[in-house]
Amino acid sequence: MIVTKGIPFKKLFNLSFHHVIWLFAYMGGIAVLYRFNIISYEIPWLPVSVIGTAVAFYVGFKNNQSYDRMWEARKIWGGIVNDSRAWGMLVDGYITNLNTTEKRSDEELHTIKKRLIYRQIGWLYTHREQLLVSTSWEHVTQGGLTTKHAERLEEKFGVGIINDSLEYRQLRNFLSEEEYNRLAPKANTATQIINEQSRDLRELRKNGLIDDFRHIKMQDVLRTFYELQGKNERIKKFPFPRQYANMSYYFVGIFIFLLPFSMMPEVLDSGSVNFWLAVPICVLLGWVYIMMELIGDYSENPFQRMANDIPMLSLCRTIEIDLREMLGETELPPPVKAQKGVLM
Repeated sequence: MIVTKGIPFKKLFNLSFHHVIWLFAYMGGIAVLYRFNIISYEIPWLPVSVIGTAVAFYVGFKNNQSYDRMWEARKIWGGIVNDSRAWGMLVDGYITNLNTTEKRSDEELHTIKKRLIYRQIGWLYTHREQLLVSTSWEHVTQGGLTTKHAERLEEKFGVGIINDSLEYRQLRNFLSEEEYNRLAPKANTATQIINEQSRDLRELRKNGLIDDFRHIKMQDVLRTFYELQGKNERIKKFPFPRQYANMSYYFVGIFIFLLPFSMMPEVLDSGSVNFWLAVPICVLLGWVYIMMELIGDYSENPFQRMANDIPMLSLCRTIEIDLREMLGETELPPPVKAQKGVLM
C-alpha cells in the first residue's frame, strides 16, 4: 500500500519507462515518414477521437471494478483485525475456573490462553503467505519481459523492501512442535489451524473450562475466520474476468496505433519546430492511455506482492501485538514500518 500523499515521478517512471521507450520509437518513426513525405495519407480525427472516447469509458469501467476488488480485500482484512481482537478478548475472559470441578492454577490457565492466541497469530501469517502464492494470470508468471518487469517491481517496490526479520513470522514460533509437524504439510494449512482451534475448544468444553454458551460463542468466531479466509481466497483465485481485462489492453493498443496517423498531420508541417513538438505530444497522449490501463491492470489483484497490495504483513503484526499484550507480554516484535513510501 502506497502511504505517501503523492506518487513520486520516479515510481511512475519505473512502472512505465519501457512503454515510453517504444512510444517514442513508434511515434518518432511515423513522424519521420511524414516529415520526408514518405507517407502522406491521414486518418480523419473524428473517428479516432470516437475510438479514444470509447476506450476511455471501457478502461474506466475496468479501473472501477479493479478498485472494488482491492477495497473489498481491505474490508475483509479489517474484519480479520476486528474478529482476531474479539477472539483474544473471548479467550482471556471466557477460559476460567468458573465452571470447573477441578480448579486449575493461574499458570495452567495462562498456558491454555497462550496456546489459543498463539495459534490464531500463526493462522494470520499462514493465511498471508498462502495469499502471496502467484497464480497463472499474475504478471510474474507470464514469462519474458513481463515477468522480469514484475520481479523488478516486487524487488524495488514490493515484498523486496520488507526489512522485517523472517523469524518474527515463522509458523513454528506459534505452534507446538507436534502441531507444526502435523499441520504445516497440509494442502491448506490455514484451514487446518482453525480446525485445530475447534478441536481445542471441544476439549476445553469437555473439561469444564468453558460452558455450552461460551463454547458456541467461540465456535462462531472461528466460523467467521473461515468466512473471511474464503472471501480472500475467492479474490485471489478468481481473476478479474479476462474478457474485460484483456480487451481493454487490445483497445488501448488499437487507439495508440491509429493516433499518429491522425495527430501527426494536425501538428506536423514543413517547419522543424513542429517536428519536435509532434512526437512528444503523441507520446504524451499514448502514455496517458497506457497509464490508465496499467493502473487497473496492477490493481485487480490486491495480493500479488507489489506496492498496490493490501498491507497484510503490517496488519498481521498489529494484531499480533494486540493479542500478545492481552496475555500480558511485554517483549513484542516491532511494528512493520513503511519503506520507500510503501507499507507491506
